[in-house]
Amino acid sequence: MGSEELADNIFRAAQTDAKLRRENIQGKEEANLTHHEMGRKVREFIKDVGGTMPEDLPTPEESIQQLQQKEQKRLKQGQQLSIFDEQEEKEN
Repeated sequence: MGSEELADNIFRAAQTDAKLRRENIQGKEEANLTHHEMGRKVREFIKDVGGTMPEDLPTPEESIQQLQQKEQKRLKQGQQLSIFDEQEEKEN
C-alpha cells in the first residue's frame, strides 16, 4: 500500500471513529453500517476531487512477507540488526 492509499484509509478510519463517538453509535450492526457509509463517502470525495481510486493505485512489487523473508536471509548471512520488529519475527 502506497502513501496515498494509506492516507485514504487513515482518513476513513478517523472519520468513522469520530462519527461513532459523536453520535454515540452502539452495536455491531450499526457500527458496521457507519463504517460502510464513511467508506462510501470517502470514495465519493476521492472521485469528486479527481483523485485516483484505490483500486487504480499501483501495487508494490513485493509484499511485506516477501520483504521479511529477504531480510531474514540477509540476517543469516551477516549478523546485522533486523529492520523488522522482533515480535513479528516470532509470530511468523
